[in-house]
Amino acid sequence: MIELIEYTGNLHIHSRYSDGAGTVPEIASAAHNLGLDFIIFNDHDHMTHDLHLGEEGYYGDVLVLMDVEIGKRYHHYLAYDLKEMVKSPNSGPQEVIDRVNEQGGIGFLAHPFEKGMPFYDKSIAYTWNDLSVTGFTGICIWNFSSRWKERVRSPFHALFFLLFKSRTLKGPSKKTLSFWDDLCRKKKVVAMGGSDAHGAGFKWGPLRLIPLKYDYTLNSVNVHILSEKRLPKDLAEAKTEIYGALKEGRLFIAHDNLAPAKGFRFHYVSDDGSSLIMGSEKPFQPGTLHMETPLKSEMRLLKNGAVIKKWRGQKASCRVKDKGVYRVEVYYYMFPFGWRAWIFSNPIYLR
Repeated sequence: MIELIEYTGNLHIHSRYSDGAGTVPEIASAAHNLGLDFIIFNDHDHMTHDLHLGEEGYYGDVLVLMDVEIGKRYHHYLAYDLKEMVKSPNSGPQEVIDRVNEQGGIGFLAHPFEKGMPFYDKSIAYTWNDLSVTGFTGICIWNFSSRWKERVRSPFHALFFLLFKSRTLKGPSKKTLSFWDDLCRKKKVVAMGGSDAHGAGFKWGPLRLIPLKYDYTLNSVNVHILSEKRLPKDLAEAKTEIYGALKEGRLFIAHDNLAPAKGFRFHYVSDDGSSLIMGSEKPFQPGTLHMETPLKSEMRLLKNGAVIKKWRGQKASCRVKDKGVYRVEVYYYMFPFGWRAWIFSNPIYLR
């Protein structure tokens, strides 16, 4: 295997350009303090007039990229690598996807099956209702804010899930994973995750607080991309590398506030000596899948969406004799809450 360089970033962030509480420099500073390599903003298209590409660049060691979340009531689409703003009013979801593709951009269905928060906002959910759309790059399978808020049914639940927000966070929903696995059996569909960070205040009677600050949410559900080269300091070259990894699926998704996930690897070595990493697709040849995690955990190997084997430890290998779409889920034990969702790989496609 070629030695790969890993970069950690947080996607789906909102700033004052839409309904977030922080400025781009303030949020970049929080990302720097957390040790992130890059962050990408997706402010709402119906709340901002353009992409604010002038804010892009390196803020210290943190690469900042500016993109957009398209959609108002339903069909929120996370679009990346745009040159011009795409707005959603009077555009159906397929038209939005097509307009992003016309620019050479890439896009992901955001929180397609979210449930909303029962307490406070009456379970309003921004779902994808038209699942017949085509041409999208992938799906956001794990949205921190969506998964956190759907369990808050009362002030008591809010307090409990704030105190134990890292240890109680649920992984991607079964419905989301099933939908993604079904698509992957037919074609390559990239999975990503994001924080949906807003840093916004909360008001309830006399109570005023910021329940989910940027310095927490920016290290919640992250993506870890893999590259054969160091991230360039040239902005245009760095953008090409980040967006290329997103498009190809050279990444895994991790809840880094649960435990640091840097160092996870999942690759395939065929009997002829060739190797594949996450996001790769190739005609089937017999070989071996290899998994490695930075901490002791439970690794689950899935084929076409079904678990076929489990291990506990930090390293595992599995001989592969059949075609299939193979991916890994990793769970980390946190007393007294049990095994918690931690890492989700993109698949290796052996057709």
